[in-house]
Amino acid sequence: MELFPSIEKASVQEIKTFQEEKLKELLKYLESHSPFYQRLFKENNITISEIQTLEDLQKIPTTAKNDIQQNNDDFFCVPMTEIVDFSTTSGTLGDPVTFGLSDRDLERLAYNEAISFACAGIQKGDVVQMITTIDKRFMAGLAYFLGLRKMGASVVRMGPGIPELQWDSIFRYKPKYLITVPSFLLKMIDYAEKNNLDYRNSSVCGAICIGESLKNQDFTDNILSQKIKGKWNIQLYSTYASTEMSTAFTECEFQIGGHQHPELIITEILDDEGNPVKEGESGELTITTLGVEAIPLLRFKTGDIVKAHNEPCECGRNTMRLGPVIGRKQQMIKYKGTTLYPPAMSDILNDFNGISCYQIVIHSNEIGLDEIIIKLSTENNDENFISEVRDHFRAKLRVSPKIEIVDFDILSKIVFHPNSRKPITFIDSR
Repeated sequence: MELFPSIEKASVQEIKTFQEEKLKELLKYLESHSPFYQRLFKENNITISEIQTLEDLQKIPTTAKNDIQQNNDDFFCVPMTEIVDFSTTSGTLGDPVTFGLSDRDLERLAYNEAISFACAGIQKGDVVQMITTIDKRFMAGLAYFLGLRKMGASVVRMGPGIPELQWDSIFRYKPKYLITVPSFLLKMIDYAEKNNLDYRNSSVCGAICIGESLKNQDFTDNILSQKIKGKWNIQLYSTYASTEMSTAFTECEFQIGGHQHPELIITEILDDEGNPVKEGESGELTITTLGVEAIPLLRFKTGDIVKAHNEPCECGRNTMRLGPVIGRKQQMIKYKGTTLYPPAMSDILNDFNGISCYQIVIHSNEIGLDEIIIKLSTENNDENFISEVRDHFRAKLRVSPKIEIVDFDILSKIVFHPNSRKPITFIDSR
């Protein structure tokens, strides 16, 4: 198996032509097998033979998560007897959606992860410790395992949490890479320092980071990344994926955005009116999956606001790259005339060493305006510290949220809920 697919080194025009052929195959497949898209084509008088280019995609309406929530079964293109794995989306926004994968879909998923991990520098024979769940209907954990196995790496399936066990495993099996939520690395460092573990001389040289952003929009390290690297000199690689896409955008060694895999996904970045944004502008990532058998998606709006980068990368790939997610479209907050996204607020809170745990809560007040409450745990709960946090918000984001101090034992149980795959640092109760 080629871990650096030749299509990724092809010219931009060759990649486009290749994707247009794949798109035609997908449209024929949907017209034959997908009850949802058959209906969509019929209701909108779409003749698929007229869709010849990527630009022609504009003639087809977009699909959103609520379409799948309301018509979940109609998205299946194969009989249930051919589904070998059931996954659900993480339910960050609204009810989770059921995704079934056929045997071929699992093969595709493994291939996607293998070429993505190879992009970040993992090689055959490397030991990789997975600090992520592989159960609870979580597609990503299974994908990592299958991808590492496909590329010939060795896997230590540790699962999330428990720093003591993670370190025991690191010193025992000497992994070169970890797969983890980056904020957990701070917990591991804290545990190592309190217990005099020589973590700086461990076997670990890098971490593939999921679920949280590591970079600012200009690809400089954000506060979280700086905090980790300030203590532990390891490489941190960003990766972006979702259950719906079954495809990952992972950074190469030059770390200037996650590379697209042209064999697996077509991407569009659209403005609020559904038109492609101009070069260099941000918009909503809209994806079309290629090679998916059970639940292929056509022009699916992910809800993530991103920016594409098209200038050549020194690694030799000519593929489009995605910058860090700016925010979730449905989590956009209008606060006293300012537009905000939760990641910008998280960056500010990560700036403070004294904050051990936090949660951002948005709700509508009695006159229908968005209100922001920041709950945080800190050993330093005097008024000066709270004023300092508030001043930081004013300076960086020009807003002054309400701040509540909450006991760590209470708040940490809510943020690190056992049934959630990611820390619940944001609650939108509007």
